[in-house]
Amino acid sequence: VEWSGECLRSCRREVQIKVEEKEDETEESSSEEEEEVEDKLPRRESLRPKRKRTRDVINEDDPEPEPEDEETRKAREKERRRRLKRGAEAKKFVSENEGALGKGKGKRWFAFKMMMAKKWAKFLRDFENFKAACVPWENKIKAIESQFGSSVASYFLFLRWMYGVNMVLFILTFSLIMLPEYLWGLPYGSLPRKTVPRAEEASAANFGVLYDFNGLAQYSVLFYGYYDNKRTIGWMNFRLPLSYFLVGIMCIGYSFLVVLKAMTKNIGDDGGGDDNTFNFSWKVFTSWDYLIGNPETADNKFNSITMNFKEAITEEKAAQVEENVHLIRFLRFLANFFVFLTLGGSGYLIFWAVKRSQEFAQQDPDTLGWWEKNEMNMVMSLLGMFCPTLFDLFAELEDYHPLIALKWLLGRIFALLLGNLYVFILALMDEINNKIEEEKLVKANITLWEANMIKAYNASFSENSTGPPFFVHPADVPRGPCWETMVGQEFVRLTVSDVLTTYVTILIGDFLRACFVRFCNYCWCWDLEYGYPSYTEFDISGNVLALIFNQGMIWMGSFFAPSLPGINILRLHTSMYFQCWAVMCCNVPEARVFKASRSNNFYLGMLLLILFLSTMPVLYMIVSLPPSFDCGPFSGKNRMFEVIGETLEHDFPSWMAKILRQLSNPGLVIAVILVMVLAIYYLNATAKGQKAANLDLKKKMKMLQLLVASNKYPESPEKVHFALLFKSNAICERPENKH
Repeated sequence: VEWSGECLRSCRREVQIKVEEKEDETEESSSEEEEEVEDKLPRRESLRPKRKRTRDVINEDDPEPEPEDEETRKAREKERRRRLKRGAEAKKFVSENEGALGKGKGKRWFAFKMMMAKKWAKFLRDFENFKAACVPWENKIKAIESQFGSSVASYFLFLRWMYGVNMVLFILTFSLIMLPEYLWGLPYGSLPRKTVPRAEEASAANFGVLYDFNGLAQYSVLFYGYYDNKRTIGWMNFRLPLSYFLVGIMCIGYSFLVVLKAMTKNIGDDGGGDDNTFNFSWKVFTSWDYLIGNPETADNKFNSITMNFKEAITEEKAAQVEENVHLIRFLRFLANFFVFLTLGGSGYLIFWAVKRSQEFAQQDPDTLGWWEKNEMNMVMSLLGMFCPTLFDLFAELEDYHPLIALKWLLGRIFALLLGNLYVFILALMDEINNKIEEEKLVKANITLWEANMIKAYNASFSENSTGPPFFVHPADVPRGPCWETMVGQEFVRLTVSDVLTTYVTILIGDFLRACFVRFCNYCWCWDLEYGYPSYTEFDISGNVLALIFNQGMIWMGSFFAPSLPGINILRLHTSMYFQCWAVMCCNVPEARVFKASRSNNFYLGMLLLILFLSTMPVLYMIVSLPPSFDCGPFSGKNRMFEVIGETLEHDFPSWMAKILRQLSNPGLVIAVILVMVLAIYYLNATAKGQKAANLDLKKKMKMLQLLVASNKYPESPEKVHFALLFKSNAICERPENKH
């Protein structure tokens, strides 16, 4: 330390002497250099005040510097490293952003990067517009949304979603069932199941016969009975019976999956909040639909909001007024009694119509008129048209709140459609049982016929002569009734007749009525537009229920008619254009509707219910009923599901087949089902607990906001504000509370 101090003092003396000698010489040159630098500096630098330079002069009388301790030296070394690091970072930043400043070598590279970034942003924007343009019917739905609001547009969004679901079902059935049979299966006319009988050949191509899906349509890939029962077909050894069975199960599974996924997404978007508090505040700030772009629709929406406020105020006042409870209960009982009578009468009419159609099927088709041929389909369509009007009249007796009355109306219409469908299925089951009994007799007759034909053929030749092999044309071979094809035909006819009834109703009930109101309003006694009959309101709930009911028929009949999803795609495709035209030209928005977000989940819940109820009869037929012996891919088997066991026996190793059989043991299946039920119960209970916790936290936050707003907080308001912010941030950051 002493040696380093002595060296430091000697260096300082030398520096002092050199500075004193050169002070005079450098004074003039430094002043000139300062003037040159000042001229070169920008204006901002030249305006800075000049600092007076002071030189440290070390005298001998100065006290010696105190030696530094270890901590000071380490702190100084740390500070030096920190400054070096900052300098390196600053140098790196300047070198990277040199082009942005318009200087240095990176100027052109920076300009190129900026140009490419702008072009990339423009490309992304154009690509998003292109994707939006590729969405089917997006512009049409946006136009309807601007005219009628989001509630009417929600129906067309639901229709487009159903179109996508049916497109997937059609791709599965077409690519894995219909196309392989058409390409690799035996051609038309090679087998009795693929040939029109000799008695029907004359009228097989008539329009009336084809309209009823008989004749050539019946003996084609459109229906179950056309497919052969060979295990493999074509050069690829495609297993058609196995594919037919698995595609039918896959369509049901996919439908369940996509409906549940859509419901889960809607529940996540909705959030499950409590709308009962601050009812009038919510009505003030959230009632308007900002997607409306039509003045007439805006006036209708304004009147609807005004009516909602009046009804809410009246409801608040009526809650404090005593009502005649006994009279209201009697009227509601009477209304429900009429509803049950209507449901029972509609079910009886459908059962009676199905029985009559079975009697007509045994008669000569030429002796039947158009009504006898289409009686059952027309009865179901007419009941679906007029029964909802009766339900609306019965609802006037109940004196419910309009929203509650609308929910009751939707529930009754849904019960009507579902009841009619199940009555139709029960009537078909009777017909199926009759066909199965008839098959036993036909089977015995075919055996006798074959024996007699072979005996007669052998008798026609002498014992010493040999003739050609015995051959009978497929059109002349007797065949049994194919009940699977009969079921598929009934569902296809129902779908087609329902489409035609809907289109005729729109043309007569909407278009002609709108033309009458539009052109006769100038010469009529009263205002037809605002009085009777006025324009037709677009019934969102009724149209959605009809769409759900039709989709239930598709799920129920697609196993016996693989072409049914394709027919439904054509129906939905034409319905989109036809109903878009009808809405824009003939209809006005409904006065009272559900919120679009709530109604979607409500409709999806009904769709899930009808999916479950429509697949139960199909699964019962697959498991319990024997297939026809001479038509379809499962002919020759006792049950349709035996194709799985046949595949395990022939196409899998013995050890794998044994494992799969053990997995299908009823004891193991029951245990798995029990575990699944317990897991569903646990998840449901957990979801309810989280929902209750979310509502509780919302109430606490509202109370804190009220305390802060009313200045009734404790001594330190900053604590309340901080607690409120901290609580809200903690709630929002939780994964289960992202909504």
